[in-house]
Amino acid sequence: MAGKNPQAARILKEKIQQACKKLAKFPNLGRRRDELIPRLRSFSVEDYLIFYFPLETGIEIARVVSGYRDLDAMFDVD
Repeated sequence: MAGKNPQAARILKEKIQQACKKLAKFPNLGRRRDELIPRLRSFSVEDYLIFYFPLETGIEIARVVSGYRDLDAMFDVD
């Protein structure tokens, strides 16, 4: 995206950063994804998914990926 539309990429980056700050304060907002990895949660921002683990002091971001990706293959789910 950054190569085709740098301004859109900056806006998306800001939205993802804001979502991460919100999730750090309210880690249970995201959807539980125990079918992928125990304790994993996801939260969508536009067409992207933030995967994270809730912690006592916030969250740990596992990855941010396109929502169009094959999640089962990405997380090696049988």
